[in-house]
Amino acid sequence: MKEWWVQVGLLSVPLLAVYLHIPPPKLSPALLSWRSSGGYFNYKDQNIFYRDSTGAVGSSDVVVLLHGFPTSSYDWCKIWEGLTQRFHRVIALDFVGFGFSDKPRPHRYSIFEQASIVEGLVRHLGLRHQRINLLSHDYGDTVAQELLHRSLQPLMLWLLFFLSRPITRLLPCRSELFVSGSGQSSGPTRSLRRQSTGTCGRRCGPMMAISILQYINQRKKHRDRWVGALMSTSVPLHLIYGPLDPVNPHPEFLQLYKKVLPMSTVSVLDDHISHYPQLEDPTGFLNAYLNFINSF
Repeated sequence: MKEWWVQVGLLSVPLLAVYLHIPPPKLSPALLSWRSSGGYFNYKDQNIFYRDSTGAVGSSDVVVLLHGFPTSSYDWCKIWEGLTQRFHRVIALDFVGFGFSDKPRPHRYSIFEQASIVEGLVRHLGLRHQRINLLSHDYGDTVAQELLHRSLQPLMLWLLFFLSRPITRLLPCRSELFVSGSGQSSGPTRSLRRQSTGTCGRRCGPMMAISILQYINQRKKHRDRWVGALMSTSVPLHLIYGPLDPVNPHPEFLQLYKKVLPMSTVSVLDDHISHYPQLEDPTGFLNAYLNFINSF
């Protein structure tokens, strides 16, 4: 009798062949519209999708939106129009490996590369010397923290606004309690997340997901660098928090956050809001964000 691993291997080859020939799922009309309203720029031979909308007349403010794992820039669809009424430029991208951007494999995905892609987009759009407002979520929070660390050099002033979980896996004494996952969410959020995740199609296989998930280990390895950037900066910080977020339990998370970052302001949304506040409560989230923006 052949070794069990040989039998598994022989069975896996045809299954993999079938899987690779399954056509990707069709995009919803909403996602097709989202893609058609955006464009691409090239970063080291990788095509990176982004959207750039011109909004409020008379404002020079720019906001760049950084999405989370495992979704895409479509996470911001419910607040996009509201942001364009306040900002002159509203910009979002799909990180490499996500959404409509290229998904190279094999590839060593890293937070450092994603931060460099954001810098590349800023240069591509001619905004290198413009003050940038960053609005980030989940995976995007860590990218924002790396950008903040680089700005301490200082080459550019970044004004950061965080929502949901900015430093969950980076805080000392709690990092081991926060595991990867999208968390629970309300019905509308779950539906929108399916659409956003669906932009990956079959190209986002399990091995690629594992490669991208290395960011969790990167957070642990570079915790001092990224939490230190938050603790050292004089740039205003703000947290918009959903109390039902299962990844960041209430009230323990808020207590820890306020202890580590006492200079940050916080908005707590309604009790039923979970891990995707910008989708679950777009009005409440947008009001909290703009109240903070307009306080300066």
